[in-house]
Amino acid sequence: MSGFGFASTAEDVSRGLDLRGRVYLLTGCNSGIGEETLRVLGLRGAEIIGLARTLEKGQAALDRHGVPGTAVACELSDPASVRAAVETVRGLDRRLAGVIANAGIMALPEPRTTLGLDLQLLTNHIGHFILVNGLVDLLDEDGRVVVVSSGAHFMAPEIGVDFDNLSGERDYQPWRTYGQSKLANLLMAKSLARRLGGRQTANALHPGVIQTGLGRHLSDYDGVLDNIGRDKLKTIAQGAATQVYLAVHPDLANQTGLYFDSCQVKEPSKAAQDEALAERLWTESEMIVASL
Repeated sequence: MSGFGFASTAEDVSRGLDLRGRVYLLTGCNSGIGEETLRVLGLRGAEIIGLARTLEKGQAALDRHGVPGTAVACELSDPASVRAAVETVRGLDRRLAGVIANAGIMALPEPRTTLGLDLQLLTNHIGHFILVNGLVDLLDEDGRVVVVSSGAHFMAPEIGVDFDNLSGERDYQPWRTYGQSKLANLLMAKSLARRLGGRQTANALHPGVIQTGLGRHLSDYDGVLDNIGRDKLKTIAQGAATQVYLAVHPDLANQTGLYFDSCQVKEPSKAAQDEALAERLWTESEMIVASL
């Protein structure tokens, strides 16, 4: 469909584009595919509002690559931090060409519950839910929301989202629980696409399997990668390609509510296509956020 694929890099998919005057907000801007996204968007002339766990980490990423923009502290697992970040960004009085929900944590080896929620669901989904909904009215009339999901969403519980076990404490399985949080990312993008309408879009993606710090806590991460197959691993430059493609490429101007892998539309899991589940998750997420 796009002419891009597995081996395409973030520079490949953005080559020839002039992003001067465009502002993109990016979570997890200081490492891995987030930092590569920051670098390449900056290379094309964009200004970046870079969110990281600390102001220092965000600013260091901007400085390393000489990218113009503003660093903002945002700990996605802390609703107060996310809300403070929203207010800081709103205070910049800038319109946003795109919001790229990139940051996340993966397959924690032991269950960790914070504020009554599994930490992966809280960080990967609820944190971004607060952030995106707090800033969506700042989107340009053709603005885009890009949500980094994962092929791991296929590992989510058979029922999709286990609303009776959002703490993750019952029968905890690292990859299943991570998969649920990534399914939630995908369902959020689907619901948001329906709510935006007009020329604004929301899409989700699988960046690929990339050897980054995301799996540093896994005792056998190298073994996991070997089982997947080293020939199926992407470089960081390749891993950032799909989110950059969704955020900036003209071909995506009218594509919304979709799931992409290697810059191609792919069919997600059955649960990810369940509109009733997506709406229930949206409603439950609103209730959770109101209680935090």
